[in-house]
Amino acid sequence: METQCSLQILIIIFVAVFISANSRNPPETSVGSTSTPPRTRRKINLRLNSIYNTIDHNSNRHFSDTPLHPLDPFTVSEINKIRSILLAYEPFSSSFPPVHTLSLDEPDKIQVLDWKAGDPIPPRRASVISFIDGQTHLVTVDLNLEAVTGDVVSTGSGYPMLTTEDQFTASRVVLSDLEFNKSILARGVDFNDLVCVPLSPGRFGPDEEGRRMVKVQCFSSQNTPNFYMRPIEGLIVTVDVDKQEIVKLTDTGRDIPLPKGTKTDYRYTTQSPFSEVSPGTNPMSMEQSEGPSFTVENGHIVKWANWVFHLKPDIRAGMIISQAMVQGENGVYRSVMYKGFASELFVPYMDPDQSWYFKSYMDAGEYGLGATAMALVELNDCPRHAYYMDGVFASADGRPYIQPNMICIFERYAGDIGWRHSEIPSMGFDIRESRPKVTLVARMAASVGNYDYIFDWEFQTDGLIRITVGLSGMLMVKATPYENLYNISDTDDMTGTLVSENVIGVVHDHYISFHLDMDIDGPNNSFAKVNLVKEETLPGQSPRKSYLKAQRKVAKTEDDAKIKLNLYDPSEFHVFNPAKRSRLGNPTGYKLVPSGTAASLLDLDDPPQIRAAFTNNQIWVTPHNRNEEWAGGLLVSQSKGDDTLAEWSARNREIENKDIVLWYTLGFHHIPCQEDFPIMPTVSSSFELKPVNFFDRNPILNAKPTFEKDLPVCFATDSSY
Repeated sequence: METQCSLQILIIIFVAVFISANSRNPPETSVGSTSTPPRTRRKINLRLNSIYNTIDHNSNRHFSDTPLHPLDPFTVSEINKIRSILLAYEPFSSSFPPVHTLSLDEPDKIQVLDWKAGDPIPPRRASVISFIDGQTHLVTVDLNLEAVTGDVVSTGSGYPMLTTEDQFTASRVVLSDLEFNKSILARGVDFNDLVCVPLSPGRFGPDEEGRRMVKVQCFSSQNTPNFYMRPIEGLIVTVDVDKQEIVKLTDTGRDIPLPKGTKTDYRYTTQSPFSEVSPGTNPMSMEQSEGPSFTVENGHIVKWANWVFHLKPDIRAGMIISQAMVQGENGVYRSVMYKGFASELFVPYMDPDQSWYFKSYMDAGEYGLGATAMALVELNDCPRHAYYMDGVFASADGRPYIQPNMICIFERYAGDIGWRHSEIPSMGFDIRESRPKVTLVARMAASVGNYDYIFDWEFQTDGLIRITVGLSGMLMVKATPYENLYNISDTDDMTGTLVSENVIGVVHDHYISFHLDMDIDGPNNSFAKVNLVKEETLPGQSPRKSYLKAQRKVAKTEDDAKIKLNLYDPSEFHVFNPAKRSRLGNPTGYKLVPSGTAASLLDLDDPPQIRAAFTNNQIWVTPHNRNEEWAGGLLVSQSKGDDTLAEWSARNREIENKDIVLWYTLGFHHIPCQEDFPIMPTVSSSFELKPVNFFDRNPILNAKPTFEKDLPVCFATDSSY
């Protein structure tokens, strides 16, 4: 008995020290740094309590910023003002409840479209989501009136985005539990190497009603910063974060060894185990002797070549592109897209085990793509001459903080060709014409725990927009007793690939749903599916037996626009303005061009699929509605799926010649392989928004070629050249 009491006291002391040590955010370590990184990590980039923890004291520009556009994000002073207004409001005055999200309540679309530079900014309002006494409050704060003008209690299912405090609470509760600590000791894990991460629980039944829960999984960071490769298998703790108590502890894997940390350290500052066969490329950079061709005006208006658009960081979506316009042949800027952003990111893992079945993350709505966007690494994430944009967000206590360098903007030339044609001299012509393809990229990278998601919005001078998502980071792996396949009797029972000794990379999917409020030459647009159909030739008509013909069908309602992509049903998907015609009479439009993608194969009544029903189709079209922006719903955590894109679209509203929103879901099936260990090379996919009858001819026909005299003269410093 005395031994047990002594053990409990030691555990309590350790927990106090552990929590104290982890209550501070670790310093960042960038490429080339020689500093030793902290040994304790967290699943996500936790939001800080104060702006002073992150701001560079040599830069005070965020303190003097003022909004210059109706869609500009909140400034530091505005967030401080919002907090002051909330402090004077009864539910916040006595005990300030946590702010889960604070974002701009954007003006009505018509107000933004009517606004011109120099006009007064429309009234600034904040949308604040706070969890108070077991209820989710949707609070509206009017900065001009300096008052709370709305406070609606959500009646639907689901909870707000997890805060830093929620995650610390879950970890603290787990680390203070005796049964949990006994399990850690029994597995031979040193508490100094213990790393526990809070995971969203999904939703799997009535037992979860009325509880805000977090699942906690732990790892060992012994001899490696890559703790994700060393999971403590089968140990999952479910925590009620409001009652601060453990709901359930699952401990089924004590017979599964802890994977070794050998060859898992991926840092440049450590000796690489593959250094003797590392790729031998020299540093490379695109030089711009006259500087970049783009400008960023008033902090958020990007102008480049024939494009202009508004760009801002967002705590949930990561970054938002608004009012994208391209210059027409007459020099007038024409509207292409009112608003585009990543609306939700769904990641279901394919393992029914008790410690895995719940892993079906909704990364945007549960963690926030902007909240997890780490500072980009100069010259590696973004090239020389890139422009960096900070995020200004509110922490759980309502105070502002800076997410530095979370977006970069740069021009790219990778030797691609914009257009070209050559003629053989023997035909009487000696023509060799070619134009380089230079593009503009806006980039952000979200580090949502083990995975890194790289988002690129790439603008081309021919009017095309390419949206690319890249996946890197670490696999979420499962520990196994097996070191190789030779001693596994039945590999059919495995839910993934053995990627290293005692490590299985579990099969999983990634789905990113994009909200694309297209405004082709104005708000009222239509959607058409243009099918390629086979036609049989008439007897005696031609030596041919068949040919293909394009058939255009305009969608009248939402049901008409629900598309499941099919290789054997080749189609184009056009958003067009029926009131605007080209010189030849064609309606002006853009088409969605999918690239490699994937579709969810889960049962429609599977709990993860119910929450992520927006993946039931790859394409949807809905009427514009400012309350329908998040494909998984406003409140995603533990939701029943009662506020998703699928639910809205089930109303089958009219969409012809209306202000419509195009939704596209980009998907990845990921069957891990050994090359994904210990860190994944980036895999990516994309889709395009391409002009179709928007311009009267090739818009870059008059692009200038590049000549040797236009470029700086550079020589290698190596004397052998």
